[in-house]
Amino acid sequence: MNKRLKCFARDIKQQVKALYLASRDPRTPIAAKCLVVIVVAYALSPIDLIPDFIPVLGYVDDLILLPFGIYLAVKLIPEPLWHEFQTQVEKSSINLPKSWPAVLAIGLFWCMSLAAIVMHYGALSRG
Repeated sequence: MNKRLKCFARDIKQQVKALYLASRDPRTPIAAKCLVVIVVAYALSPIDLIPDFIPVLGYVDDLILLPFGIYLAVKLIPEPLWHEFQTQVEKSSINLPKSWPAVLAIGLFWCMSLAAIVMHYGALSRG
């Protein structure tokens, strides 16, 4: 079981790297690029849709949402082009970028969302 999980995690990482290449290639269709950007940003985001510290549900996004997003993005990329990206990932060590402005933007989004929820429920409780 542990070996299967390690293989699964490695495959996801390889696919995210291939999607990153797809997002930067002009031959990738626009619809695919839009979805790829969302999936790669979510995969690289330090903040999850459902925080990992929540029992069971915390890992649902990592185990279901991310692979589903990858699946949809891959379906939008022409098959020969997708195989080319996978080959590039296998042949070279591609490092994904780390963007502190993106981390700050995502953190700000979550803080604003939390504040909006608190304000909404505070207004409901007052009447």
